[in-house]
Amino acid sequence: MNKQNSKSKETKSLPHKTGRKNLFIGGVIVLLIAITPFLFYSYKNFPNDSQVWENSLFTVNTAFGSINTYMWFLVGKVVPLYLLLLWFFTCKHWWHWIILVPIAMYAFQLWGILNESQGLDELEIYYILPLMLVIIPAVYLIRAKLFNKMRLDDLDSFERDLMEKKTIWQQVKELFR
Repeated sequence: MNKQNSKSKETKSLPHKTGRKNLFIGGVIVLLIAITPFLFYSYKNFPNDSQVWENSLFTVNTAFGSINTYMWFLVGKVVPLYLLLLWFFTCKHWWHWIILVPIAMYAFQLWGILNESQGLDELEIYYILPLMLVIIPAVYLIRAKLFNKMRLDDLDSFERDLMEKKTIWQQVKELFR
């Protein structure tokens, strides 16, 4: 028992590379989230009276009322997409796949803005619907399977059950037994 206590004290007092790495990554994620208000309000730095914006690297020409309006629409889609992607890639929960639905929604809206479509925010539901028809039932089935197994059986029988080959219909019937 003494060895165990002294061992745990030693490991807590020694700095670990993985601990520093996790702290660094966490700090970068916090910084990425903290800069989002600056990213969102960056549209105010663009010209409000012209449909053309020229700089030394490129020229932007838009059909929107002004470059400022175009950038307002653009950052209104980029910032939530950026935050959702950050959430998706840093989330450790089993349900994080459902975040793909709003990610796809914002991606299609962003695509519409970049192509300067006339029907902004109107047609993306038709593109997202097939994705939703796959992801939502899959996440629900995973959830139901996990909660069913956690309430009834131990983890060993849960692993054995996962290894058994069953038809989809057998799996659905088991969820509701």
